[in-house]
Amino acid sequence: MKKNIALVAGGYSGEYVISVQSAAVIERNIDPALYNVYKIIITRDGWTYTAPDNTIVEVDKNDFSLHTAEGHIRFDAVFIGIHGTPGEDGRLQGYFEMLGIPFTSCGMVTSALTFNKSYCNKVVAALGVVKVSKSYHIFRDQPYFPAAILSYLRLPVFVKPAEGGSSIGMSKVNHAEDLDEAIQKAFKEDSQVLIEEFIKGTEVTCGVFRKNGQLQVLPLTEIRSSKEFFDYEAKYTPGVTNEVTPAEIPEEAAAHIRQVAQELYNRLNCKGIARADFILEEGTNDVYFLEVNTMPGQSENSLVPQQVRAAGMTLREFYGILIEECLAAVNK
Repeated sequence: MKKNIALVAGGYSGEYVISVQSAAVIERNIDPALYNVYKIIITRDGWTYTAPDNTIVEVDKNDFSLHTAEGHIRFDAVFIGIHGTPGEDGRLQGYFEMLGIPFTSCGMVTSALTFNKSYCNKVVAALGVVKVSKSYHIFRDQPYFPAAILSYLRLPVFVKPAEGGSSIGMSKVNHAEDLDEAIQKAFKEDSQVLIEEFIKGTEVTCGVFRKNGQLQVLPLTEIRSSKEFFDYEAKYTPGVTNEVTPAEIPEEAAAHIRQVAQELYNRLNCKGIARADFILEEGTNDVYFLEVNTMPGQSENSLVPQQVRAAGMTLREFYGILIEECLAAVNK
């Protein structure tokens, strides 16, 4: 019997378009001989499935099922392909956990923690397995003072939404007089803002997942951007960034990054595919933590698909592993 898989995409954030692109790749690469895939688009206006005859079917949110012309469709598992809220921040994860439906990503608590960059930084710093850049966390509904921030942090700094992805709303600030403008830009995307000291070096990212219960580490990717930092344009505009997989960094540093990525995956209780991002500091080769991305992009040129291909796998094999892993976890 083929399993029914709900592929959820869309979401409520500025990453909607990226999510839809990821979902298109995922849908094409889930083995139709093993799984029936139903792509469900989630927006603030509704959760809908478009049937082959173009009939739009609303999801029954009481049990996350579909009432279609072919019958009542219940799902064996959910492949979450939403970047941002509500598919990356723990909200959907909590909903599926309450319904007892397995899904391919981290659980509710881990998703919520890693989605907030500031809180995740604090937890990772407390683990003591990797360096974390000094930072300052502010809130839209609480007063903040740029002078106080800069008395605590040294320029340059990165200013970014605490809960956001794809570098939307992010700025690098080199001069004190530009800080408040950067903060206001970030506040347009989120009610919380993280300001952290800039670490000069090479950005390196590492995908980690489980296969048959055993941790697997994908080849590292080195980010070489022609822009000052890896912003939205650098991520999604062809030719702006050169992404090198496997990363061309010293093996000692690469081994350390792989080890740290695995330890963070375990200590933060990650599930499915998670991508850990780091900075290899210029001159020292010290490794600094950037973030754990529990819903990494899956468009054709995204980092994880590049790493999967470099590891000698097809995306069909890889997505099959993620689905089977989440199904197996239910039976343990």
